Amino acid sequence: MLDAQNAAAAPPPVIHREDYRPPEWLVPDVELHFDLDAAATRVRAKLSVQRNGGHRHPLKLDGDGLIPVAVRIDGEPQADAWRMDGATLLIDLPGDAHTIETEVAIAPEANSQLMGLYASGGMLCTQCEPEGFRRITFFPDRPDVLSRYVVRMEADKARFPVLLSNGDRTGGGDLADGKHWAEWRDPFFKPTYLFALVAADLQANRDSFTTRSGKPVDLAIWVAPQDLPKTEHAMAALKASMAWDEKVYGREYDLGEFNIVAVADFNFGAMENKSLNIFNSRYILADPDTATDVDYDGVAGVVAHEYFHNWSGNRVTCRDWFQLSLKEGFTVFRDQSFSADQGSAAVKRIEDVRTLRAAQFPEDSGPLAHPIRPESYMEISNFYTATIYNKGAEVIRMLHTMLGPDKFRAGSDLYFDRHDGQAATCEDFVTAMEDASGVDLGQFRLWYSQAGTPRIKASLVHEPAGGQARLTLEQMVPPTPGQPDKQPMPVPLRVALYGEVTGQIFGGERLVMLAGAHQEILFEGIGERPILSINRGFSAPVIVETDRSSADLAFLSAQDNDPFARYEAMQQLMVNTLVGAVATGKPDHRAVIDAVRETVCNSALDAAFIAEAVLLPSESFIGDQMAVVDPDAIHAAREALRQELGQELEDEWRASYAKTHANRYDYNPAAKGLRRLKTVALGYMAASGAEDASVIAFRQFRDADNMTDRQGALGTLANSAWAERAEALQMFYDRYRDNGLVIDKWFSTQAFSTRDDTIEVVEALARHPDFTLTNPNRIRSLVGAFSMNQKHFNAASGRGYRFLADFVLAVDKLNPQTAAKLIPPLGRWRRFDTARAGLMRAELERVLATPGLSKDVFEQASKSLG
Repeated sequence: MLDAQNAAAAPPPVIHREDYRPPEWLVPDVELHFDLDAAATRVRAKLSVQRNGGHRHPLKLDGDGLIPVAVRIDGEPQADAWRMDGATLLIDLPGDAHTIETEVAIAPEANSQLMGLYASGGMLCTQCEPEGFRRITFFPDRPDVLSRYVVRMEADKARFPVLLSNGDRTGGGDLADGKHWAEWRDPFFKPTYLFALVAADLQANRDSFTTRSGKPVDLAIWVAPQDLPKTEHAMAALKASMAWDEKVYGREYDLGEFNIVAVADFNFGAMENKSLNIFNSRYILADPDTATDVDYDGVAGVVAHEYFHNWSGNRVTCRDWFQLSLKEGFTVFRDQSFSADQGSAAVKRIEDVRTLRAAQFPEDSGPLAHPIRPESYMEISNFYTATIYNKGAEVIRMLHTMLGPDKFRAGSDLYFDRHDGQAATCEDFVTAMEDASGVDLGQFRLWYSQAGTPRIKASLVHEPAGGQARLTLEQMVPPTPGQPDKQPMPVPLRVALYGEVTGQIFGGERLVMLAGAHQEILFEGIGERPILSINRGFSAPVIVETDRSSADLAFLSAQDNDPFARYEAMQQLMVNTLVGAVATGKPDHRAVIDAVRETVCNSALDAAFIAEAVLLPSESFIGDQMAVVDPDAIHAAREALRQELGQELEDEWRASYAKTHANRYDYNPAAKGLRRLKTVALGYMAASGAEDASVIAFRQFRDADNMTDRQGALGTLANSAWAERAEALQMFYDRYRDNGLVIDKWFSTQAFSTRDDTIEVVEALARHPDFTLTNPNRIRSLVGAFSMNQKHFNAASGRGYRFLADFVLAVDKLNPQTAAKLIPPLGRWRRFDTARAGLMRAELERVLATPGLSKDVFEQASKSLG
């Protein structure tokens, strides 16, 4: 344990949005020359620079770990005109336009941060968002400096036969000494974060797409030769997303080539670099034997997301990093809409809201809460958050709901036309929507500046004598760090009333705009007691509290014609039951059992919806509903309900399983739904204690013709005390030991286990030969997954907290971005009892006291302590 004398150095400086100033120098054109080698790469840069404004300040070129080998100004080595200020290269320039040439040497294979130019599996590749370009060459590395690039690469042809960069390839050929070269030109202005380069020995799945104006586009997905068959789904998704963007947004692709490269070692999911998308391989490679239905959906969604960035992020980019949600929130909304159109819109909406509640709601209520347009940061990498992405998407969705599809499309057209080729702001986007629609969005801008999840209290009073119902809405936006007092947010709520006796909906759905802290809405012609259906389709990212009874919720779970509201009613019924059981110790499961039975037996519902509706809320979500989280009591209450549902509805689960058992592999919505219901039914059969459950689970695992069924069965086995458990885990490992993405599943399945020995298993897995600190996917699969295991991560001994903090410190030495993303679970200490809170705080303090801590981890840990 470190003592106070070893406290970390002074905190990093804080960057504030209000301090933004336009760039002092512009760089309209860039020529880059790379002499590529894994051990030592030479980078020569030629920048045409222009003074921006009447100042006389020197040119500032950002660098990170760079040492200039040479600096030339207008072709001359003027040594007295430049100097280093820390990592920054300063050049005194007399005129308003000059040519600057620099040369640096970098070592890609030593770059464990995976930012800039680095080596992965024998290839060289880049990641420049947000500030990785400064690790490649000296440059004003900020998103509002837009440049046209010409890139020439030279490399050993045998080691790196494929040379890729942004734009279209304009030349290439052989050189002496077994080397070759390629040149790429990107005619579009782009910021440094969208630069990309790949040098590798890869093969391509090639295809083509013809735009609506008749222009052919060459498509290629580059992977290791053995992975080519696993790229068909990604290619189909790419072509579908190109067609969808033309149809829905009128956006056509603008170059002659579009390339994707899959990389094993990657900090993010994927990167939208102009015309050369670089992907974490988990979001490209898929076949039935190695990828689940969730993986297939993830591949399609991420491929679409990165392609859509060509307009919402590339052609129109961000002025500064505070505007990150301008591109990410908008593009997540676009990829969610695309995915909803490709399959079950209802199930997609349920999945998106579940993700929001699992990741963003806790963030919004904790020490790391921030608006979707933050006001300050120490390290911008820490703001690639669920708030920026997922809540940002919900804010765009609210605009779509409020304006309607036609006015929203007019607004997006105006935004793209007005700001094409520019670095824009969130305000620019809202203004375009406002100008195109004629709708005043002044108050709506609060969604960009205020953090926190609004809480809405809704109460409905029936006045039978007058045939009226009065809906009262009250809004409260809780305080968050730096924002103690909040203004009411504009909240669009889709609302409907159902007759308790007839089951009829009164007058259809209504969009209610809650604009203040209190509002009353009067409904006429209500002849019987109404039941409230509110926030249908999850029309606003808020928490709604109602006084609806268990009977009301059961009614809606069976009758509501809005699929999300139907699902929500079932989930709320389950949550109320479980929270009540934890509080009183006297569970009453009857209402839930009856509601689940009715849903499972409803032949009019599709299997995918049934599977989602009957799943119990996660233990972490149940904890979010409580003032103080009691992990052990929550786990016990949830397991008791699972067991009773399994026992009371055993016949129904067996019937559902039998109905889906003959489902052979096909990737379509109906088949996916059957596989999902099959695994859910198996889980309830196992929970029931049925004597043959282990046999059924192992048979499904052994005989599965697809990864969805195999992993579904493995998850059930991994949670059990059955003898088949160990055999299944070993069989899975032996079969897939050479496939890193599947071995990630093997790690995470065990990390999520609820068995009593899970912490011992996880600690042993951290010593497994296949566990490594250099691959972010592997770290997330074990350490990240375990931190989401509420029962075992929050063990009263504090062993789970210590395990996580140890890995934060170990990973920080290699990859600060990945290390920082492990911190948030410790930051939830305020939600737990005094003993657990003290243990979590102690680990955060231990992290902060460590010398040499990165600013990534320092910011997350210090803010988490508050």
